Amino acid sequence: MTVIFFVPRFLPSDPVTAALGRVMSSGSAMRPEEVQAMRSTLMQLYGLEGTLGEQYFNFMKRAVFGGSFGPSLAFYPTPVNALIGKSLPWTIFLLLTSTLIAWVVGNLIGVLAGYQSRRIYSKILEGFAILLYPIPYYILALILIILFVYINPIFPVSFNVQGAPFSLEFISSAVFNSVLPALSIIIGSFGWWVLSMKALSAGIAEEDYVSFARFKGVGGPAIMGRYVMRNAILPQITVLALNIGAIFNGALIAEILFGYPGLGTLVYTAVVQSDYNLLMGTISIGIIAVATAALAIDLLYPFFDPRIQYR
Repeated sequence: MTVIFFVPRFLPSDPVTAALGRVMSSGSAMRPEEVQAMRSTLMQLYGLEGTLGEQYFNFMKRAVFGGSFGPSLAFYPTPVNALIGKSLPWTIFLLLTSTLIAWVVGNLIGVLAGYQSRRIYSKILEGFAILLYPIPYYILALILIILFVYINPIFPVSFNVQGAPFSLEFISSAVFNSVLPALSIIIGSFGWWVLSMKALSAGIAEEDYVSFARFKGVGGPAIMGRYVMRNAILPQITVLALNIGAIFNGALIAEILFGYPGLGTLVYTAVVQSDYNLLMGTISIGIIAVATAALAIDLLYPFFDPRIQYR
């Protein structure tokens, strides 16, 4: 929280200069005294008066102990909490869904490829995952836009949800508009889940207790599910929890490319407009979410692994 307070203030621009630039670009002619008077008014209006120490104390008092990040400087006087509350459900809807789909499908394919590592289909699946793994998700997003927006215009150019909130038309429109951004995130993270799960399950498949179960005549699906996957899934649960915490940062580039109204778009707007309060609010949400996810997975680990006990 301290770092995200000071780092934006090292930027070469500030919200007051950005606001003055918008006024001057509109063609308004102002004398130097008027510009200085407007700067002073904006400094007072935005709460940027005083030393850095005073601003820091007020920020910590307001944000940490009061739970408020103040008004957005780019959307003044709208509170930052209101903007985050409006964008957060969209980010959770997109990233939580895509993260869980990629995790489930990737781990199922990974354990199959790891347990049957000598089969030809295992090598094909591994090769496909290796091909996808190094490709950034925003490159996949651009490819999907070219294929399904311009070459084959199946999906709209920009995010456009219609219908009354929570109506059937609204939900179907939101799902339809979220297909491409979700697909880019799923494909982008799919390769990692497959490769990591394959590496874990391939090592566990050679353990003595797995060989003993095989000699006793336990079926292949039972060994793969009850012996291999149950042990290999534990590190994947930890990574999943941290990824779920990280979704509160938003998918910055994907949301910009698709015009998605999530937290990533808010972060981009805050950086471009030098909106200190909005930037600190959105990043603070991500910090708190990752820390909470790490704590939650530590507390829940005994439910997944009976060898772990808290005393």
